[in-house]
Amino acid sequence: MGSTTPAIRGGAVRRQDTRRRGAVVAALMLAMALAALDATIVSTAVPQIVGDLGGFSVFSWLFSGYLLAVTVTLPVYGKLSDTFGRKPVLVTGAAVFLLGSLLCAGAWNMAALIAFRIVQGLGGGALQGTVQTLAADLYPLAERPKIQSKLSTVWAVSAVAGPGLGGVLAAYADWRWIFLINLPIGAAALWLIVRHLHEPERERPKKPENPDNPENSENPENSENAAHARVDWAGALAVFACGGVLLTALVQGGVAWPWLSAPSLTLFGTGLALAGVVVVVERRAAQPIIPGWVWRRRTIAAVNLALGALGLLMVAPSVFLPTYAQSVLGLAPVAAGFVLSVWTLSWPVSAALSQHVYRRIGFRDTALLGIGLAALILCAFPLLPYPGSWWQPTLLMLLLGAALGLFQLPLIVGVQSTVGWSERGTTTASVLFCRQTGQTLGASLFGAVANGVLAARLGGAGDLDSVTRALDAGTAPEATRHAIADAVHAVYLGAAAAAALAFLVLLLVAPRRFPVRDE
Repeated sequence: MGSTTPAIRGGAVRRQDTRRRGAVVAALMLAMALAALDATIVSTAVPQIVGDLGGFSVFSWLFSGYLLAVTVTLPVYGKLSDTFGRKPVLVTGAAVFLLGSLLCAGAWNMAALIAFRIVQGLGGGALQGTVQTLAADLYPLAERPKIQSKLSTVWAVSAVAGPGLGGVLAAYADWRWIFLINLPIGAAALWLIVRHLHEPERERPKKPENPDNPENSENPENSENAAHARVDWAGALAVFACGGVLLTALVQGGVAWPWLSAPSLTLFGTGLALAGVVVVVERRAAQPIIPGWVWRRRTIAAVNLALGALGLLMVAPSVFLPTYAQSVLGLAPVAAGFVLSVWTLSWPVSAALSQHVYRRIGFRDTALLGIGLAALILCAFPLLPYPGSWWQPTLLMLLLGAALGLFQLPLIVGVQSTVGWSERGTTTASVLFCRQTGQTLGASLFGAVANGVLAARLGGAGDLDSVTRALDAGTAPEATRHAIADAVHAVYLGAAAAAALAFLVLLLVAPRRFPVRDE
């Protein structure tokens, strides 16, 4: 009897650990839902928000301000989670996000709402980066596709449900509820995290003499630690200022002012100067926010660049396809949203199945297969007949989601598996930062491409926004529809070029076999 007691106790402990991990996974999914729902649920309520608060000329900052805050804080939160642990960073980020949501619900004018959206973004950066890092902490390499596919499903469901939920709340309740709905979801996530997330105590040896030395940083015996940690606040401030200025220049360039205007040139010049400050400050810091090894290791550098290209190419369908579906195909807004949303259905399915591929051929070759297929699919879009039928772009988007699921997940799982706990937050944050930056760059670059094609086709008259408004009002000729189709085709070719760039980066920079660490 006595000999079986330890086994019984061991089984009970394992069941308790399994339940605890399940509760933490539920908390991570709820936290990710907060970030995933944010953009889609707000976008459908913009007419009601503008009608109530005014500020039509600056409402785009409801999205730009949030995106800037999320992007520039990702590296800071990544480093903090490696230094002090994931739990305090995630709890703090969720609390800041919920505070921002509560403030947004009480906003009295558009300026206040934009400011409070930036507060939301300051918490959103912690949610996105830390959730992805904890997903790798909780599961060994063989099981990571499970949690990643669950998180991908959260994004897919949010992309489909967010616009509808936002529209219902704005139409039948009040637009302020799109922010208040975050409070119960966030409260449940916080309760589960505080109650069930218990990070193990880790040995805290002395800080290595050169933390940027790959030999030191790859050795778990030399991991950085909270006992000797000094937060690089100067580096954090420099990164925040540099990222904010450069991203503002990209977001507003060609929209609020011409690219070669004084404000645009001033922002880019200031951003480049601040980039130099970041380099100087980080080289002198004992524990920099952006360590040099992030770019000195081939695997991490290649994944960063490849996912930056992914962010770039994602702009083509997510921003321009709804316009194409409504202006060229003549679909209603709901039907146009469906054409776009199908890629969020095939993406998580493909991501979940990708493990069967990368276990056979490796992370890099699986990603090469996915991005190669994506490039071909993007090149096929300009070959669609004019005006065509709704099922043709829908089929291409379904295939594109499957290809990108095969591309993104192996890279994230693979790069997280090449580092230890003390570097995983920084590595994950760098990957997400590059993807977000790619999206910002893509919105500016492809917007300029689309407007340039329209100007050439229509004799220099108008941009994409003004042309589509004229179509909605029924005042534009058929030639305008052809011009919009040509503009979107050019954007998709640009996205195919971004996919080709990602392919070349992986082929030439990434090692064929990722240096996966023993767990």
